[in-house]
Amino acid sequence: MQCPYCKEDSDWVVNSRPSADGGQVRRRRECKACGRRFTTYERIEQSVLRVIKKDKSREDFDPDKVLLGMDKACYRRPISGETLRELAQKIEKRLHQHYEGEVSSEVIGEMVMEELRGLDHVAYIRFASVYRDFKDAGDFIEEVGALELGLRASGHSLQS
Repeated sequence: MQCPYCKEDSDWVVNSRPSADGGQVRRRRECKACGRRFTTYERIEQSVLRVIKKDKSREDFDPDKVLLGMDKACYRRPISGETLRELAQKIEKRLHQHYEGEVSSEVIGEMVMEELRGLDHVAYIRFASVYRDFKDAGDFIEEVGALELGLRASGHSLQS
């Protein structure tokens, strides 16, 4: 590792420890040439995931878009930004575990709806209405009915 101070390529690791989520390792290094210390972070390089959109065009996966979509769905709901960031990271991790190279936007949308369904019913319906492109009130009523049936089957209700 090249020292950021003297640019020499000679150092040793003083201390290493994993991050809380285990996704990276923090290393404290000391340059053998100048004696100064610096910190590096090591993580696994993820392959680039491309999203196949509805119009068949492709773009790089952007986890910020997932977070933005969930944030809009959760507007004025009692859900913290940290909770949404954790869910977005969970979705990104699942995508990298199950898909290599390309994934359809439909798969991503379904994952987001799955997470929102368990988090907040209003946010779920908001996201579903945009994602599934509801055309009229009938589409909305049908989705709420399906949500309520699923909740009843699991022993819950929309009120809880």
